[in-house]
Amino acid sequence: MKPAPETPPEPRNFFQDVYEVVRLIPPGRVTSYGTIAHYLGSRRGARTVGYAMLAAHADDSVPAHRVLNRLGHLTGRLHFATPTAMQEALEAEGIKVEDDRVVDFDKLFWDPAVELG
Repeated sequence: MKPAPETPPEPRNFFQDVYEVVRLIPPGRVTSYGTIAHYLGSRRGARTVGYAMLAAHADDSVPAHRVLNRLGHLTGRLHFATPTAMQEALEAEGIKVEDDRVVDFDKLFWDPAVELG
């Protein structure tokens, strides 16, 4: 008797992988597009993570406001419901923002490669 064919693995969806990582960022912490891309094995995928964050605005379970550029700037702020919504969400978690940049970015930085092992 011939063995049953193996079921092929589910195709990976990069956006869904990004969302899973972003959901793990603790309140009061932030990370960057590039750090998420690197963690997911896409060293040059920061822009694609940005596209994922843009698409995430339809899903309230993805805290897109916690994902910033590599310098801590709120580069995605214009894609929120209002120009100040991203800053307001961060400040609601106790994160101080000045001039569209997170104060103490290095101190608040969350790296999934370190935090998740």
